Amino acid sequence: MSKSDRIDFADLKSFLAIVRCRSFKLAAIELGQTPSAVSHAMRRLEDRLGAKLLNRSSRSVSTTAAGRDLAARLEDGFNQIGSALETFEAPGTARLGEIRLNVFADAAHLLVAPALPEFARMCPDVRLTVVVENRPIDIVAEGYDAGIRYGHYVPEDMVAVPLTGPQRWVMAASPDYLERHGSPRSLKDLSDHTCLQLLLGDNSSYRWEVNDGGEARRLRVPGLLTINDTATTISACKAGLGIAYVLEARVAEELARGELQTVLKKHAFDEDPFHIYYSSRRYKHPALMTLIDIVRRQQSLPKLVRGFSR
Repeated sequence: MSKSDRIDFADLKSFLAIVRCRSFKLAAIELGQTPSAVSHAMRRLEDRLGAKLLNRSSRSVSTTAAGRDLAARLEDGFNQIGSALETFEAPGTARLGEIRLNVFADAAHLLVAPALPEFARMCPDVRLTVVVENRPIDIVAEGYDAGIRYGHYVPEDMVAVPLTGPQRWVMAASPDYLERHGSPRSLKDLSDHTCLQLLLGDNSSYRWEVNDGGEARRLRVPGLLTINDTATTISACKAGLGIAYVLEARVAEELARGELQTVLKKHAFDEDPFHIYYSSRRYKHPALMTLIDIVRRQQSLPKLVRGFSR
């Protein structure tokens, strides 16, 4: 009997989950098991292979040379298995499983949240995990199936699907603030105003990007209040604490109700569309394709053509 005849398929899945998550605890959460069960699966796999696959310490988990080679080969094999299973048309067969997404906060608010009710109805057996954060990450290394970012943030080796049209950034302020400080008439006037600073996911301060006569221009604006959350920025802006730089779609209701007003409208800036992206080596989960179609339909974009790539 060969070694492969004695190896449990589930143990191989546990091994890949640990490699993706770099943690027994996170792998256990992903698999819906206890850390103890995942640990036993790894010991069983290493015993049956007669090789050490992981280096373990109290703080980290890393692969040995043998582990890295096995993980790379297994990923290709599991991708082929996934692709083969996609061919089955039995109702619900290909929709079971889990999807893990890493999403910008603005995209979570504008795209994912509105799509959730219909997704839950169409894919009731899929476990969907949405992690909202603004820092740039490697979705494959951190164990995500897909991410949502602006187009220019998507790595070149990823398959990317646009979810929206261009996103318009505007400068906005409350009527109270404008009554007290006046409305800026030119970009130079911003130096005499209080501007709400935007903190990026890498903890750097964002320079406002504006349309200056058809050319993109980045401005460093004055202001003592720095926020990394759009909802909090909007609240501060409504409270009259300064001029905010936000996605127009995020303040559409506030603008319609007159709680906020755009300023320097001709300098509004059109940003790249939001894209969902995933590894070209990872098979396309049918439920992920369903989620993409829901979002695109809600954004009045055509249904996704299967096989799309950047």
